[in-house]
Order: sequence, then C-alpha cells, then structure tokens
Amino acid sequence: MRFENMMRRMAVVALSLVALASCREDEHIVPSTPSDIDDPSKSPVYGFYLLNEGNMGSNKATLDYFDATKGRYHKNIYAERNPGVVKELGDVGNDIKIYGSKLYAVINCSHFVEVMDARTAKHIDIISIPNCRYITFKDRYAYVSSYAGPVQIDPNARLGYVAKIDTATLQVVGQCDVGYQPEEMAIVGDKLYVANSGGYRVPNYDHTVSVIDLNTFEVTKTIDVAINLHRLKADKYGQLWVSSRGDYYEVPSRTFVIDTKTDEVTDEFKLLPCSNMTICGDSLYMYSTEWNYNTQKNTISYAMVNVKSKKILTRHFITDGTDKEIIIPYGIAVHPFTREIYVTDAKDYVTPGTLYCFNPDGTKKWQVETGDIPAHMAFMRQPVEGFDE
Repeated sequence: MRFENMMRRMAVVALSLVALASCREDEHIVPSTPSDIDDPSKSPVYGFYLLNEGNMGSNKATLDYFDATKGRYHKNIYAERNPGVVKELGDVGNDIKIYGSKLYAVINCSHFVEVMDARTAKHIDIISIPNCRYITFKDRYAYVSSYAGPVQIDPNARLGYVAKIDTATLQVVGQCDVGYQPEEMAIVGDKLYVANSGGYRVPNYDHTVSVIDLNTFEVTKTIDVAINLHRLKADKYGQLWVSSRGDYYEVPSRTFVIDTKTDEVTDEFKLLPCSNMTICGDSLYMYSTEWNYNTQKNTISYAMVNVKSKKILTRHFITDGTDKEIIIPYGIAVHPFTREIYVTDAKDYVTPGTLYCFNPDGTKKWQVETGDIPAHMAFMRQPVEGFDE
C-alpha cells in the first residue's frame, strides 16, 4: 500500500466497514472465475500469481493466477481453495513472493504474512508481524520489513524493524531495528539493504537506507539518500536502484543508485520519478504515478534504463498508445524468459482493475480483469494444481 494513497483510501474505510457489517451474516464464498486469454506458451515459467491489494479497511485482498501453459487467467482463487479461513486473505495485500515450495503473501493491515503451498495456494500458516510491508529471502531465512506500530500518521512513531523468520519452522527468530517506516529490501552478498520512508512522521520523513550484516543481524551502516524512500532493487553489477517519493508538494520523486561495494550513493536521476520498478537482465522498467497535493493530480510517466550504462533507453516502453488507457499504473513485472511486460491498472482503487500484457516491443498482447487494486506478481516455475482442463 503506497503512503500517498493511504489518506485517500481512509475516506472509504468507514463506508466499507458498514457494508461489511451488514453483509457478514449472509457471507458466502465467491468462486474463482477463469478467463481464456488464448495465449498458451512454453517456457520454464508456468505462470504467475497476482496479489490484489483490495481497498484498505475492506478485507478484500484477493489472489489470482495466470496459467501460461493453457492461456487462462483464474480470478480470486484463495477463498475457493481455503473455505475454512473465515476472513479469507485479509486487509491489503502488500507483497508476494515464492521461496522453495511456499508462497508468501504480506498482508499489511491485517498484520501477518500468509504462508501457502505454492503448488495449491492452500493455507499453511500465518506469521504475525505488525504493519508488515515487504519480504525477501536468503538461505533458510525470510526477512520482513515492519512499520512496527499501528496504521496511522504519528510524528512520534517508533523505529521500524526487520523480522527474521525461519522458513522451516515459520517462527520469528530475530528482530533488527532500522529506520522509520521501512519499505522494500534487497540482499547483496551478506548484506541486507532496507529503504526507510518515515511516511508516518510527515513532514519529517526518513532519508536513509539501513545496511544489515546478515551474519550478525545488526545494522552496520546507514546511507543518507533522500526523503521518503520506497523501492529498492539490486542489479547484477552490485548496484542498488532506490526511489524517493519526495514530499508530494515541492520535492519531486527521484531515483538514486548506490554502489554496494562502497555503500555510497553514486548517481542521482532528478528527472526520473519512480513509483515502482523491476529489473530483467540489463533493463530496468519503471513507471511513476506521482501525486501532487498542490495540483491535486497524478503525473504519470514510464521509462526503461540500462542498468550497466545507467542510460535512459526510452520514456515510452509501451509503444502502441495503450498507456493512455491506463488510469493508475500500479504493478509491473517482466517475464524472465519471453521478456513480455506486465502492467496493472488500479483504476479508481475500489473496482476491479486490469492486467495488461505487452510484447517486448511494447505492443499490447492481451488484457484481463483482475481483483481490486492489482499490484504484486510472483512467477511460478512449477505447475499449479487444481484447475480444470
């Protein structure tokens, strides 16, 4: 859940809670709904899960699955496969990853990580972590960033932390305090990097990346970057690409590069705003949905950067004009083999969104309806069971 959307979403929370209370008595499981894409493909990737955030306070996070081998998109599969889970997936799905045989979904406002069998999407367990945000892995451990406190603006909010989880026992085995309201993380060698936002302490945002030694699980350095950090991706050249959201008034969003050999900022892209990004090979794909309170408008842009040369390759990786149809770009992923580009549209945040698939040349291949606020994707390298032929 992006901080700039949080306050706007709060406006619908009260109405959502009333609606939930009125319909809870006759609540029933909504079956999954498949859509034929007619685009079966063969690659080591069998498909991907898509986690829909759902509007904050509405308990509407949902899970979709695209079966690339059959060219079929399955919408809302979690409830059907887990009829015994009373509140289904929970409130605001903020991240999703596959590690080993398990699928991990970070459910921000429900304060837990949902752990599922990756082959079936069936519930295994939950890991309670307050205001959890993002997840990453190394060896036998998972690492989850946590705001630590309640979901609210608070100038006195405490420091956030990273929880260390044993993936065999699914128990929290360690905790390391970092900066305020930590967001995305990346691991390079034995170092875990954490982007700190300080979003709850507005206007006194954090401006640092914490560096954790995974051998000791202690912070060894704090890198000063820019205010309100969010995204953090590692490329294969030992560089970190970090986004700053700015202050939504006068300070714009920017993108920075950190050299992990020196743990110093080496580059600043003042004209490269970023809301989300993904790296495939030497190419970094990014978009920006930059909200400004002065204009009460979003400024939307796209870009692709060569991470080796650090040159902007294009400002228009969607080449056929489909970007004009996308109201609120919200999620992005690139197929690791075919280089197809996936971009989601959250539209108005309260109705079903759209997933777009683009060819590597930027022309639209297909689109499909998703759940509310489609955001996070995880590619699957095994077949998922339980779908009819």
